[in-house]
Amino acid sequence: MKERGGSWFGESPHWALLQMFRYVGHLQRAALERQLNKTGVFRSQHQLLMYIFYHPDASQKEIAQWEHVSPATVAVSLKKLESGGYIRRMVDEQDNRCNQIRITEKGQAVVQESIRCFQEVERQTFEGFTQEDETVMQACLEKMRDNLTAFLDRMEKEESL
Repeated sequence: MKERGGSWFGESPHWALLQMFRYVGHLQRAALERQLNKTGVFRSQHQLLMYIFYHPDASQKEIAQWEHVSPATVAVSLKKLESGGYIRRMVDEQDNRCNQIRITEKGQAVVQESIRCFQEVERQTFEGFTQEDETVMQACLEKMRDNLTAFLDRMEKEESL
C-alpha cells in the first residue's frame, strides 16, 4: 500500500475528504475555544453552565446523567464554578440529601457571552454559504450518518453471533 500524505489509507478516493472533514472540525473547536477563553471559564465549565442555565434547579445527579459521567466527576467542576461565583447550591427542600444547582448573575453573564461566541463562530463557519449549499451539506452529512449507523448495526449483529 502506497503512503499518501502520511496516511495508511493508501489510495482511497475519500481520504482527502475525510481529512478535510476532521480538519474543519478541529478549526471550529479551536475558534470556539479561543472565543470562550475570553470569559475565563473552561469549555467543559461552559457546557455545565449552559445546562444549568436551561435547566434551573438541576441536581448534581441529573447533570452527571446528561454529561454521561459520575456525580463525583461533576462535583469537581461544580465546586470550581461555585468558588468562582458562577453557581450556587441550594438544599432541595424535598430531599435534604440533594442539592439544586442554580446559576448566579455572574454565571448568567458568562452564558450570554457564550451564546454570543457560539453564534459568531457559527456565522463565520457558514460565511458565504447559500441556502442550497447548506441543504446539500445537510443531505450529505445525513447520508454519512445513516451509512455509519447501518455499518455499526451490522457490526454489532455480527459480533453477537
